Parts: sequence; C-alpha cells; structure tokens
Amino acid sequence: MVRFSRRDVVLGTAAMAAAGTTATAIAATSASPDVSRSSRDIDAALRTLVDAGKVPGVVAMAAGAQTTIYQGAFGVRAQGEAAKMTADTVFRIASMAKLVTSVAALQLVEQGRLKLDEPAADVDPALAALPVLTGFDARGVPQLRPARRPVTLRNLLTHTSGFSYPLWDAEAKRYLQAARSDPALPRSALMFDPGSRWSYGGGLDRAGRLVEIASGLTLDRYVRDHILRPLGMNDTGYTITPSQRAREAHLHVRQGDGRLLPQPLEKHAAPRIFSGGGGIYSTAPDYLALLRALLNGGSRNGRSILRPHSVALLTTNQIGDLAAGVMTTTNPALSNDVDFFPGVRLRWSLGHMLNLDPVEGGRQASSLTWAGLYNTYYWIDPASGIAGVIMMQILPFADQHALAAYRVFERALYQTHGAA
Repeated sequence: MVRFSRRDVVLGTAAMAAAGTTATAIAATSASPDVSRSSRDIDAALRTLVDAGKVPGVVAMAAGAQTTIYQGAFGVRAQGEAAKMTADTVFRIASMAKLVTSVAALQLVEQGRLKLDEPAADVDPALAALPVLTGFDARGVPQLRPARRPVTLRNLLTHTSGFSYPLWDAEAKRYLQAARSDPALPRSALMFDPGSRWSYGGGLDRAGRLVEIASGLTLDRYVRDHILRPLGMNDTGYTITPSQRAREAHLHVRQGDGRLLPQPLEKHAAPRIFSGGGGIYSTAPDYLALLRALLNGGSRNGRSILRPHSVALLTTNQIGDLAAGVMTTTNPALSNDVDFFPGVRLRWSLGHMLNLDPVEGGRQASSLTWAGLYNTYYWIDPASGIAGVIMMQILPFADQHALAAYRVFERALYQTHGAA
C-alpha cells in the first residue's frame, strides 16, 4: 500500500540533503525569516526530485489569505520535450473539481434553492427509489433491497450517499459488471444506506446535476459565472482554448520498472454533459485563488463566493464518527491504495477530507485536503493560515514519487514559514 508517511518521503528527504538543505538550516531560517532563502530551500528540494527523474515536472504554490508565500515550477511538461513547466501550465485536475461543485451547491443552499437535509429526489427524481446492494447470490446475481432513507445533498457532498467508485470498491465494480450484462438490473445501486458509511464515490456528479436543475444553467456556465469569474480563475474550466492547450502538461504513466512513459495530449472536444466530480482543467495560481478565498472566510479581492457560515460547513467535520479517506484500489494501473496519513483520524466536511490530528512536520489538526486522479493535490490549514497546491500529471494516483514531492514540499514549507 502506498502511504503518505515517512517511508514515502525518504527520497524527498534525501533530495533536500543532497541540495544542501538540512533540517538544522531550515530551522535556523524559520527563526530568522528570509523569504528568498526559504524559497531557495523549497526550490532545491523539488528540483532535485525532478533532476532524479522521479517526477517529470511539478508546479507548487502556497499562500496565506492575502499574500503568496511560495511559487515554483520545475521540469518539463512532457518528458523528452523542451517545453518547461511554468506557473501557468494547465493541468487536468480531475476530482479537485469536487470542491468547485461543493461551493456551487452551497451557494444555492444560501439562496434557498437547494436544501442540505431534504430528499435530493425532490429536485432530481433520478435519485428516488435507489436500491441498496446487499450482496450476491450463489450464481453471482446482485441482491437488492429498497434504501431505508433517502439520499440528501449532505450525503452527496460528504460521500455518505452510498454511491461508490468501482475504482476503490470491489463490490461496486462487481455490481457494475453485472448491470452491464443484465439490462433488467438498475444501472445504479447504492452500496449502503445513505448516512451509514463513508465511501468515496460519484455523489458529486449527482450534486452537480442538482446545481444545474436548481439554477437553470449548465454546470460549466454556473461555476464560470458564480465562482471562476468572480475569483479571476480565467484558466479554469471544462474546456480550454488553443492558447491554454499550448500550455498543457502531458500525462505520464509509471511503468513497472519505475520509468515514466509520456502520453499524447488527450483528444479534446467540448463536452455536452458536465461532471460535478471531475473533467476540469486549471492551473496552480487559479486553484490557489479558490483556496485563498476559503481561507479568507469566503471572499477574495472584495468578491464574495460564500458566506462565513457556509465556509464553516466546508471546513468542519460533517460525518461524525464515520472513518474516511482510506481506499483500496481495484485497478492498480489507475490508482495505488490510498492512505495519505496512516494513524491519523480522518473525517469529511462538505468539501474535503480533514485530519482530526496534526500531521508530523506539516499541517495542523482540522486541515482540509483532497486531490485529483493525475496526482494534483491541495490543502488548506486554517490554524496556520496556509493553503498549498502542488500539481503533476502522473498515473497511477497516489504515485509514491508524486507523494514524496508533495510531502517534501509541505514539510519544507512549514519548516521555513510556519504560520502565515
């Protein structure tokens, strides 16, 4: 299992040492702040990982609510090609779209057009009468029963709806295979009763559809008009222009021997259906603008996207004692097993995973985080006043070298800057 722990960052720690950045030197920098030296320390750590060929290219940024703390870009957009990573490199950020959708849904809750705890089927009838999978009989036929309670928007936003991704749920994968071969079976089934468990899944796609119905706009139009444009996120969206395409990073697939195989840019056509859970492009500066708005209580540069009460829902535990965040892959080519913080209690807000305990050498308790399938990551640490984002384009998800870059970036940032 790939884990976001000390074992995963041995390479990153060695990279810092090789670059002449010792823990003692970083601690001294923290005691006598020198922004340029601090940035050089982080630069050295990330550049050495790239120079070692462990990741082809990376863009990393961090900020407080009002000021940028760090920005760095290293390596190339495609291994074997000349175009270098730059701060404005465009990435496919996959599930980092979920935070955007969560903000959109909460905006409509503020307006009274959506309700968190009423049946979501009141808005979208497709969410009515969903069956729950209880298992498979001796012939492998799925056994279904009615759900004991309705799915709510809160369930969808917290991954407690019963919708579960087949990539990390063997039962969901088995059901999907059965439904494909038997048209009499419902296309979708819940893996458990809403509110009874946590399982990472496609609830945000359904939440995105609720946004469309309640607003009367397509999801791309809604988020563009009510989130992206107000925050100046001009490089973020479901479609990209030719000039943005020219800045796009290529996906790299990790081979069994550790080598990275660059892929051609994906074929891009304007989508007709917009996913609340993925399918979005962005850059590190753009996404950091969203994080900074949330760090600042829901507003940035005089533009408010959420009220403080809604930001609180995005930043506090919304699932009680249900455990969250640990996922076992069913397809190692797409994802490793996921356990970013072994031994740390994890929960979910209405937008992100949060750690109830502090992470050694990094973020404080009640920090918020999530990621995208191609190894893009972000976090918000309200206690320290820091938000960070790091972007790469690698498969499988939770790649150990990508996680090493993420972890060494976080540790170096906190060692050199502490609270913003």
